[in-house]
Amino acid sequence: MVRRIPHRLPSPLPFALAAGVAGAAHAGEVACRFERGVITVPAEVAGIAGDYILDTGAARTTLHETAAQANGIAEDAVTGDVRLAGLAARGVAANVADLDIRTWNLPTPAAGVIGADALKGFVLDVSYAPCRVRVWPAGKGPRFAGRRYDLGWDLGRPTVRAAVSDDVHRISGRFVVATGANVPVRLADDLAQAEADTKELYPQGAWLARLPEVDFGGARGRDVAAGLMKPEGEVVGVLGGQVLAHFRLRFDFPAGRLIVDPVR
Repeated sequence: MVRRIPHRLPSPLPFALAAGVAGAAHAGEVACRFERGVITVPAEVAGIAGDYILDTGAARTTLHETAAQANGIAEDAVTGDVRLAGLAARGVAANVADLDIRTWNLPTPAAGVIGADALKGFVLDVSYAPCRVRVWPAGKGPRFAGRRYDLGWDLGRPTVRAAVSDDVHRISGRFVVATGANVPVRLADDLAQAEADTKELYPQGAWLARLPEVDFGGARGRDVAAGLMKPEGEVVGVLGGQVLAHFRLRFDFPAGRLIVDPVR
């Protein structure tokens, strides 16, 4: 399905600590849902409570305009606190946008997306089965066993190294790690070629191709569903929820690392 065209090896980007984070001295924990390839959690953004897509791969927190308008917000941006599992990120500047393309097929209506801007001051633990999210203040998380990766940043999104292959060609580099991406893998279209009508392989399309191999976290996935994306920043692609669900994950954003533990 995929052959390498050029090769991209983006350099890790420097990590910047987030400011304006406040919360309790202990972790918060909340049950989540893993639905249609994305995690949703009960949370509050700018005073609006609801179920939100938790997306480490989104640079900005975004309110669904339907939820915003129902709460008297007519602007295309709003600043407020993001509250998740009893902890709060203060003064997050959130977008307001139509999110129907991200939420239309979810069994539970979503009020918006909580992105990396609201999460990067915390330690975030994610488990998929059962679905649980734990949030710790910086430096407060207990020991978490697993394989460690250096987190990079690209256009406000956390990235790690991974690789994909079509059994003949191999592409390795930095991928966005996106708990809210509903396709297992997307590749930048300047690095991959699909044997299909490619317009249907983009986020607004209806089809997926098959990727023979994905290497991440010390595990190898075979025959993985994959789509394409327009190049964004210096990343090779995006790893979504259906790949990440094979692991327990710790996003230690303040320390600049991701720890992954394969589910056995």
